[in-house]
Amino acid sequence: MLDYEERFRSGDILIAGTDEAGRGPCAGPLYAAACVFPIGYRNEEINDSKKLTAKKREELFDIIRRDALDYAVADVSAEDVDRLNPYQASRRAMETALGKLRVKIGLVVTDAMPLPGFRIPYVDLVKGDAKCLCIAAASILAKVSRDRYMVELDRRYPEYGFAKHKGYATKEHMEALRKYGPIEGVHRLSYKNVASLKQISLF
Repeated sequence: MLDYEERFRSGDILIAGTDEAGRGPCAGPLYAAACVFPIGYRNEEINDSKKLTAKKREELFDIIRRDALDYAVADVSAEDVDRLNPYQASRRAMETALGKLRVKIGLVVTDAMPLPGFRIPYVDLVKGDAKCLCIAAASILAKVSRDRYMVELDRRYPEYGFAKHKGYATKEHMEALRKYGPIEGVHRLSYKNVASLKQISLF
């Protein structure tokens, strides 16, 4: 059972967990989510999104949205990931998601992401998505939201295989990049494996 955040709870304050998905891929937006559960909420199935199958993540996505007191999802475009760098883009996405929450929270817990200057106290935990229920839930919300976007992107550009590799630099993806070139606004042009390809496809 993930409940590490409970050691930080004081009284009846609400705790928000936040996490990102898509820092590593060389295509597509970066997503982040924030999630707040009722005090005392338990769910033994919720875990770090990386430890779950795609089918299980989809199932839990709906359960989390149903059971959460509040949740929010935010994204940062590929162009802004290039402009900010992936780390800063992750921080921005998390802060944006937290800013969308409508309930009053007293503490934020993040997956190893400091939020200097943020208006609410925070704790950044290494491997937080494997310790805290609300961070794990946020990781699922962010991952499923991003995966769904990449499936939609695949319908627009089927030759790149986005539905399968979700923008990661797989062999199939790199072969498509060499054949068709990067897509402006979709591929992250600052990433070395994309920047090395000079031809840019203007779809």
